[in-house]
Amino acid sequence: MAFPAQKQDSQPGKEYLMHPTPQHGKVALVTGGDSGIGRSACEYFALEGATVAFTYVKGHEERDAKDTLEMLRKEKSSDAKDPVAIATADLGFDGNCKKVVEEAVKVYGKIDILVNNGAEQHKASSVEQIDDKWLERVFRTNIFSYFFMTRHALKHMQEGSSIINTTSVNAYMGNAGMLDYAATKGAIVAFTRSLALQLISRGIRVNGVAPGPVWTPLIPASFDQKEVVEFGTEVPMKRAAQPSEIGPAYVFLASNADSSYYTGQVLHPNACKKIDKKIINTF
Repeated sequence: MAFPAQKQDSQPGKEYLMHPTPQHGKVALVTGGDSGIGRSACEYFALEGATVAFTYVKGHEERDAKDTLEMLRKEKSSDAKDPVAIATADLGFDGNCKKVVEEAVKVYGKIDILVNNGAEQHKASSVEQIDDKWLERVFRTNIFSYFFMTRHALKHMQEGSSIINTTSVNAYMGNAGMLDYAATKGAIVAFTRSLALQLISRGIRVNGVAPGPVWTPLIPASFDQKEVVEFGTEVPMKRAAQPSEIGPAYVFLASNADSSYYTGQVLHPNACKKIDKKIINTF
C-alpha cells in the first residue's frame, strides 16, 4: 500500500504520529491483571497473539506483577509488542484511570480491548456494619473505576473494539455476607447492558463475565481459614474454578470472529448452586 506523505523531525520517531498507525495485532488493557482472573485473561490474550498491558496496585502487588510480566514475555507471539505492567494508585478516582489509559496509549498507540476487572470484597454480617467510608471504598473500586476507565479508553478505541466487564454470580444469586460487593456486581451487569446499547452505533461491543467461585487472591484475603478450606464446595462440582478456566471467556468475547453478534451479554462460567433446596441456574 502507498503511505501518505509525512515527516517527523526527531529520532527515533513516534508511532502514534504515523498515518496509518502500524498494525501489531490487537492491544488489550486489563485492570487487575497481575493475578487471578485478570492474569488468566492476560495470558490467553497473549497466547492468541494480542499485545497486553495490565495494571497492578503500586506498593502492594509488585511480585505478582513481575511474575505475570515474565509469563507474558515468554508467551507473546513474534508480531506482538512487549507487554507492559502499569503501576497504579487507586483506580476508584478518575485522574488515576486517565493516567493508566494515557500510559498504555503512549506505548501502543491504541486500545482494542478493555477489560474492567479490578475488584475488592469484604465480609459484613449486616447492612448496619457497612459504614459510609466502607461503602464508598467498595463502590469506587468495583464500579466507579469501570466508568472512569471506559470513558478515557473510548477516546482511543475504534469500530471493532471490545469492552469486557467482570461481574459475578453474586449479582444474580445475592450474597448475604457481602451485600455491598454483590450490589456492585449487579451494577456492573446494568452498566454492561446499558453501555452496549450506547456504543453499538460506534461498532464497539460491550459484554461481561460472571464467574462463580474462583481460587484467586481475594479468597484468602477475604475469608478465615475454615471458609477458605470449604470455598467452592457448595456448588455441584464440589470445587472452586481455577483462573485458567475463566480466562478463555474473555478471549471469546474479544474475538470478532467468535462473538461478533454478542453485545450486552454476560457469560456465566459457573455451576448451578443449591439455595433452600432449590437449584437455580445462573445462566
